[in-house]
Amino acid sequence: MSVEITGIGGLILLALNIWAIVSVIGSGASTGRKVLWVLLILVLPLLGLILWLLFGPRASSARV
Repeated sequence: MSVEITGIGGLILLALNIWAIVSVIGSGASTGRKVLWVLLILVLPLLGLILWLLFGPRASSARV
């Protein structure tokens, strides 16, 4: 059985994955961890996004 994401769902997933990748790159994690997270998100878009939401590094928030 294969899960196929098309149309608006695919666009939403793409936008969320881009947001996750930008957040990983802007995080304070080591370069190696950043590369692993980005690869995970690219190779397994849905599962990688879910795992990043639960366990991944977040971008450092700018506090004013």
